[in-house]
Amino acid sequence: MLNGKSILITGGTGSFGKAFVRMVLDRYPGVKRLVVYSRDELKQFEMSQIFSESHYTCLRYFIGDVRDKDRLQRALEGIDTVVHAAALKQVPAAEYNPFECIKTNILGAQNLVDACLDTGGIRQVIALSTDKAAAPINLYGATKLCSDKLFVAANNIKGKRDIRFSVVRYGNVLGSRGSVVPFFLKKRKTGVLPITDPAMTRFSIRVSDGVDMVLWAIKNAHGGEILVPKLPSYKITDLARAVGPDCECQNIGIRPGEKIHEEMITASDSYHTVDLGDYFAILPAARSRSVKCYEKYSDCEWIPPGFSYSSDTNPDFLTVEELRQLIREEVDPEFQVQQ
Repeated sequence: MLNGKSILITGGTGSFGKAFVRMVLDRYPGVKRLVVYSRDELKQFEMSQIFSESHYTCLRYFIGDVRDKDRLQRALEGIDTVVHAAALKQVPAAEYNPFECIKTNILGAQNLVDACLDTGGIRQVIALSTDKAAAPINLYGATKLCSDKLFVAANNIKGKRDIRFSVVRYGNVLGSRGSVVPFFLKKRKTGVLPITDPAMTRFSIRVSDGVDMVLWAIKNAHGGEILVPKLPSYKITDLARAVGPDCECQNIGIRPGEKIHEEMITASDSYHTVDLGDYFAILPAARSRSVKCYEKYSDCEWIPPGFSYSSDTNPDFLTVEELRQLIREEVDPEFQVQQ
């Protein structure tokens, strides 16, 4: 699928970017060009120690910021597929520095849309979103909702260009930087695990599953849709038991901008959302080309009106032992429950 293709990934030195690069290099040895675009030269240097340009001749590291449209356009020369993973995503930091988040997540998204439309040869753009963009209550979620709208609407202004813009939305990646699992693993040494709210639930996705979904979208997306995976949920109290069963759970209260439960499809979205089997697709509200394309699938079904996809009402929950196994697979192979 990607053999012979030229791909650029923004935010390519993040958790997702590194996993994406690894999987593309492993699965598609014939990929023509793979450009890692990010603004942190140290992270690029560290990543190049693992994936070197001398060993992988298709690989290039390109320092740049999505806030800089001119630099984006230069990086996009000769590219046909774009994966947009660059974002400021720390909720408390976004609340404290709102316009910095806006400049990267919204203005950066529009810069990429404009640069892709202005650069000939680009055929596909897949933008990463977040559960926090569904009925957002924090600034980060609001900026990602705006970003989603920009990429979906880009299909309306592409004219005769053969290009498709799509969005992939999923929840917290298990074990990613700044997430709760590495935080709990560090804190369990103290004997106390801080919990924001005992009722809290979250969706769980492995980074490899996120990459698989993006690769599926590159192959199958028609443009204009927001793709949502079907994921298991977990209770924060079960995660605490999985990491430190003998630790004291200290309720510290919910943080500003934080939800008790994650939601990826709202009841309002249900009226234009279809079930594709492993994924849902939130289609544009207008009767667009992408709606007609999905209606052609024999196994595509419209979800019931009023349906919402939330981590607390999800029928699939991970057990404590399943969480422990995931921690071993995704975070720490030597993880053991303390006796």
